[in-house]
Amino acid sequence: MNTLIKLFSLGALVASQSLLADTFSLSSKDIAQGQFMSKQQEFQGFGCSGDDLSPHLKWSNPPKGTKSFAITVHDRDAPTGSGWWHWQVVNIPSDVSELGTGAGAIAGKNMPKGAVQIKNDYGNPSFGGACPPAGHGVHHYRFTVHALSVESLALPDDPSGALAGYMINANTIESSTIEALYQRD
Repeated sequence: MNTLIKLFSLGALVASQSLLADTFSLSSKDIAQGQFMSKQQEFQGFGCSGDDLSPHLKWSNPPKGTKSFAITVHDRDAPTGSGWWHWQVVNIPSDVSELGTGAGAIAGKNMPKGAVQIKNDYGNPSFGGACPPAGHGVHHYRFTVHALSVESLALPDDPSGALAGYMINANTIESSTIEALYQRD
């Protein structure tokens, strides 16, 4: 009986590892799930003095039917009533699976051809780093890659973050998230 239980357990473990190996996932050399970000990802302005660099992001195992990708970065803890959009990138081609550190610079010079950065809540079409109010406690930054069912989103010129978010969510097949933290004392 013990042998049968061991074999069943081993089979279940192998099956679960196989399923996990095929799961759409997001990783980074610069940020980690539940860990604090460095000054590299802190905004420069509004009383913050960081490097304002978007982190390295790499995704793997996109679901069948993926035609493009989008990236969103949102701080739900910002004292605005609706959070804070730090970065939204749409129309990333389906053959792209990685963005290097600093890819979210203004003017998109480090973006893949065809990708479009949406204006963040700082007012720039780029990555805008963490800059929570001093003494406001820990903020949670959700870096999410979305596998989309369309090659490009039908957005007007200069869309709002809310409209871009709506269109991203309406066309998402699957997504993967790293939630990183930041705090200013």
